[in-house]
Amino acid sequence: MIRFSLHRCLVSLTLLAILVFIALYVKDSFIRPFIGDVLVVIWIYTCVTTVVQCKPLVTSLGVLLFAYSIEWAQYVQVLTWLGLADHTALRIIFGATFDWLDLLAYTIGCGICLLDEHRPPLSPSR
Repeated sequence: MIRFSLHRCLVSLTLLAILVFIALYVKDSFIRPFIGDVLVVIWIYTCVTTVVQCKPLVTSLGVLLFAYSIEWAQYVQVLTWLGLADHTALRIIFGATFDWLDLLAYTIGCGICLLDEHRPPLSPSR
């Protein structure tokens, strides 16, 4: 079902800002490559759920399959096959190298989305 969720839109924009900050300013071997991959899956999930209302399990599995597909494309070097490996923007968007830890990060990100969807609602403060 199509809908618009302002709350999820704001969460999505916040995550995008964090991801851009990480990409531009964090130069390490854990936050940028691993936490960034966890967050990018959560960001994609929130983008989808901003405009689509669907069961959380279905949405998270769809996002996970999409993320795994991108990683598989890196493994088989799809950009090279298509003659697009020299395009900087595509290499940034799709990544350049396969890493098993990315699959773990994507799985953790989707798990966080599912846990968040099934947490009890916050009680209103008095």
